[in-house]
Amino acid sequence: MHIVITGGAGFLGRRLADRLLSRGTLRTRDGSEAPVGRIALVDVVTPASSADPRIVPLTGDISDPAFLASVIGPDTTSVFHLAAVVSGMAETDFDLGMRINLDATRGLLDVCRACATQPRVVFTSSVAVYGGDMPRTVLDSTALNPQTSYGTQKAMAELLIGDYTRRGFIDGRVMRLPTITVRPGRPNAAASSFASGLVREPLNGQEAICPVAPDARLWVLSPSAVVECLIAGHELAPALFGASRAVNLPGLSVSAGEMVSALERVAGRQAAERVRWERDPRIARMVASWPAEWDTSRATSLGFPGVSSFDQIIRDYMRDELKPAR
Repeated sequence: MHIVITGGAGFLGRRLADRLLSRGTLRTRDGSEAPVGRIALVDVVTPASSADPRIVPLTGDISDPAFLASVIGPDTTSVFHLAAVVSGMAETDFDLGMRINLDATRGLLDVCRACATQPRVVFTSSVAVYGGDMPRTVLDSTALNPQTSYGTQKAMAELLIGDYTRRGFIDGRVMRLPTITVRPGRPNAAASSFASGLVREPLNGQEAICPVAPDARLWVLSPSAVVECLIAGHELAPALFGASRAVNLPGLSVSAGEMVSALERVAGRQAAERVRWERDPRIARMVASWPAEWDTSRATSLGFPGVSSFDQIIRDYMRDELKPAR
């Protein structure tokens, strides 16, 4: 199998590639298992090299049709489209968000269409496609009503993937991601970046600033669970999706205050005391526009994995990312 991962230099792209390599196989269109033969990691920055010859790093701009055509061809069986301009940056720079989150996605779909082989495309969308006057509990079928440019771009891309699938150009699957936490490394421009910082920085002995009130709720999922969900979404038989190719992944609804309480339970009071509450009206407004309660029965019935608690998310991060002291 020839697999393409856009955003391949990012932490999620690298984790996905590693998991695919360890798994060894994926399902093909006829439902049979085929060995992973090649994984192209595509990003605007050079992805890290790998000792595994099946990993091929490719550097370029996905908004360039010529570059995409050089990456995706008739032998491409699967595309995991993770590349995106994050929420805060898309709100600040409208043109950049449109170019990468919408225009490049349509360009990618057109390249897949030109292959005439109906590749399987797994697209990472976001809970930011919802907003406004929402029901108390959001369903997969709740009307899309984004309140940010990022959410709007993701919603438009979802509709494109649905139509390209209906026309038989691709076999599309849309995974609506909760806030991914805990992300390793430095904070990014996403409005939800603080959710990782509330854990990551205190565990590194640094102060974390929480820009929302303690009762502000987010829908979260760990990086390892997201990777397993992306693969699970790829493996589903097309007929199981029914009328909609979009699935809200089974995250965990948790408030900022509950996150800090979990941090204290897992890592101690000293870690929790490194969190400083300092409201940022812009971020608070964006977070308040996102839903926080979900009916995940559809995702669960389809076999998508979730997490049991925010305590578990913290412990997973400590296990996977924190090096033991020598």
